[in-house]
Amino acid sequence: MAKTTIIYLFLPLFFFFSLTVAAANTAYPTIPGTEPTNGCIPPVERRPVRREVHGNGRIYDVTHRITNSMPTYVDHVDGVGEFLRLTDSIKNGSLSNLSELRFSVHTGTHIDAPGHVFDHYYDAGFDVDAVDLEVLNGPGLLVDVPRDKNISAEVLKSLNIAKGVRRVLFRTLNTDRRLMYKTEFDTSYVGFTEDGARWLVENTEIKLVGTDYLPIAAFDDVLKGHYALLESTEIVVVEALKLDDVPAGIYSIHCLPLRVPGAEGAPTRCILIK
Repeated sequence: MAKTTIIYLFLPLFFFFSLTVAAANTAYPTIPGTEPTNGCIPPVERRPVRREVHGNGRIYDVTHRITNSMPTYVDHVDGVGEFLRLTDSIKNGSLSNLSELRFSVHTGTHIDAPGHVFDHYYDAGFDVDAVDLEVLNGPGLLVDVPRDKNISAEVLKSLNIAKGVRRVLFRTLNTDRRLMYKTEFDTSYVGFTEDGARWLVENTEIKLVGTDYLPIAAFDDVLKGHYALLESTEIVVVEALKLDDVPAGIYSIHCLPLRVPGAEGAPTRCILIK
């Protein structure tokens, strides 16, 4: 009699539990092949989509992916090299995967702070952590520079950039030649001449200047061009932008460098929004 009573007491609980599980399985059906095995999460069969354009064509990522074979400035003919190391691995028994990075702060798409070329600014703390984010974010232009020409004062005059524009990205022959996809540094790249840099500083209100190769200034004027642009500490230089297949025009420009006090440059994620 006691056993029968216990069975009757547990029957309603059994039916309730069965109905709950059935309802849960109906609302959240199991996807075939994804059931956990022995308490472990199964391998993911999906693969991520890597995009250049996001938001239904509104957002352009103009940041180069950092790869082993991308170029670095002058003295490295073999590119960046191995820069990413997995120090902890789940496959080797660790609880998580953990990587570390090692490369120059002027790798790939990056900004230059005044301390990059002026030692007194470096000592005074004009580093990437002191850069004004308002300069790096806001409306601006992407313009095409006449091909086969450096960005000289004459070229800048011919572009007829309107007064009051504060941010300009210059697309040059570097993009057409796909120089950022070649491993060895190419000294024939296009960039600012000294007179072009000084003309921009003295005759425009531009505070964000970006180009499509590693140094913003042409090889023959590489230091003089940097001096002219960075001397005031008010202009931010963005280098090695990825401007392939992006229509010229007006955009909302957004560039966010890594926040590294003491660094005279920093890898930077840049996007353009229509």
